[in-house]
Amino acid sequence: MNVKLFIAILIALGIGGLVAWAGSDGGMTTHELAGSGAGAIPIFLICGILAFVINWLAFIPANIAKTEKYYDLTGSLTYLTLMVVACVLSAPLDLRSAIIAMMVSIWAVRLGSFLFLRIRDDGGDQRFDEIKKSPSRFFFTWTLQGLWVLLTAASALVIITNQTKLPLGPFAFVGFALWITGFAIEVIADRQKRTFRKDPANKGRFISSGLWAWSRHPNYFGEILLWAGVTVVSLPVLSGWQWATIISPLFVAVLIIRLSGVPKLEAQADKKWGDDPDYIAYRSNTPVVMLKPPSRV
Repeated sequence: MNVKLFIAILIALGIGGLVAWAGSDGGMTTHELAGSGAGAIPIFLICGILAFVINWLAFIPANIAKTEKYYDLTGSLTYLTLMVVACVLSAPLDLRSAIIAMMVSIWAVRLGSFLFLRIRDDGGDQRFDEIKKSPSRFFFTWTLQGLWVLLTAASALVIITNQTKLPLGPFAFVGFALWITGFAIEVIADRQKRTFRKDPANKGRFISSGLWAWSRHPNYFGEILLWAGVTVVSLPVLSGWQWATIISPLFVAVLIIRLSGVPKLEAQADKKWGDDPDYIAYRSNTPVVMLKPPSRV
């Protein structure tokens, strides 16, 4: 493992540790087994540790087999595990916590199964073609997924593990509406693209119909919106350092738009259709992520 990669892993762990510490401020705690003498452990911190450990354990067989087929599925399993652990250790739950845990679980099951079926049908994920050849780089991607899950789910975890329990109010209902809207957009966009790609007549073509006429990446817009909704639901119960968890939707947006999602897909599209006049027109007239009604000529 080279020095830069080692430092990157330490930075990822450091960011995860800071978020876990901030989210634990004012959160519920549990106790270790009798006789351990270690005292109370924040439930948020336990979830933060699990986010990394689950992915590190999954890395072992994945690295041996040099396969990324279970990468996205492991991510979904991590979300589900954190929700279950947080709910069990924080019981009894109030209505806000129960609804948020259910929403995150529904999203994780839906997206995880969708991505797993897609990678199964495609035979692999091109993003990992070179990465999986290097154990250290491959390990880093699994570490990043642990950080991704922790930061993305931070607002949900702070709701569930919070000592402050309040009745549902305007923030909750606005947040639920944002989540439902974002989830619907993501599901519809994914389904439209999957249907488009299954049609032999569309082989080698780019999709520009349905929600994809409104945005070049409407599924990403939906994902950002739904996590923003979770954060809005969390606002009334935040206190102290817990406010740092509002980084959740910002992290999702930056990672998708600037780092891992949009840039790679845009580069692939430019390479494939960069000389196609129809694609050039589509790219010029269609927002990257935000939804905008297509202009009518």
